[in-house]
Amino acid sequence: MRRRILQVSAAISSTFTLLATAAGILASNRLMYVKKKDEELILERETSAKRYDEVWYANVKKEERWIESENGYNVHAIFLEPHDTDHYVIICHGVTETKVNSFKYARMFEELGYNSVVYDHRRHGGSGGKTTSFGHYEKFDLKAVVDMLKEHVGPKLVFGIHGESMGAATTLLYGGMRDDAAFYISDCGYSDISEQILHVMQTTTPLKTPLALKLAGFFMKLRDGYHISTVSPREAVKLIEKPVLFIHSLPDDFVLPEMSIEMHGIKKGPKSLKLFDKGAHAQSFNENPVEYKETVSEFLNNHGVNPAGKNKDSALTAALK
Repeated sequence: MRRRILQVSAAISSTFTLLATAAGILASNRLMYVKKKDEELILERETSAKRYDEVWYANVKKEERWIESENGYNVHAIFLEPHDTDHYVIICHGVTETKVNSFKYARMFEELGYNSVVYDHRRHGGSGGKTTSFGHYEKFDLKAVVDMLKEHVGPKLVFGIHGESMGAATTLLYGGMRDDAAFYISDCGYSDISEQILHVMQTTTPLKTPLALKLAGFFMKLRDGYHISTVSPREAVKLIEKPVLFIHSLPDDFVLPEMSIEMHGIKKGPKSLKLFDKGAHAQSFNENPVEYKETVSEFLNNHGVNPAGKNKDSALTAALK
């Protein structure tokens, strides 16, 4: 009888282990290989919305670069240089998007006197990499882009970093690792990826408990070399001394605006927070383009890194003389 009980217990244990393993692999697959948007559809969307101008892109001074990442693959970047300036901004797109989604911000910064660098995150667009890590490995790719930009421009370089959604998280994680940018702009970034994944699970799937997240985290550690609990822009913000502008739309129900509000509260030193009344997730610029640009311009002016503002002030000074 005892032997029979042990056999049944062993069978139940084995079945549970198999089910947990299957669930963990499935859950980690959905995160590591998150479904991306069709690249042609992204281009069509941005073109039809007049956020991407083919004529502008054909004529703007630019240079394609394939930058070697310490993660073991090349990152595809485009240096956009309409101005003779040492002021640049690096633009980080969100998960499932490509650098095409960054061109609208490049145009905005061009109007503010900045050159820009747009690039594809790992596993997106023209960049290498097999998995998406929501900022963990992406921050090292950003580091490679920064290093290439420093080499390209030289010691007079003044640069900032703008990120949207996962790009915002990557921006802040980079800043917490190496705070060498003149400024950071975090647009609808999450404060902690574990909390963000749990929020998405609880609002879009039947899974209401953290068990699936714990299984996914365990298997992502085994399969991809890091644990999602370490992807915490909230902690990175505590280490950033340079100015940070947090942007979020109040109607965003995917990444809750409370996350940006929380990080703004945590951040010490120079910082700003802009909450838009219109816009779903990652739609603050699309729904409020004029006010968005004004917000960024004011932030840059307040921290002395707006070349357009400097030129304007210089022209005014000359006129008054």
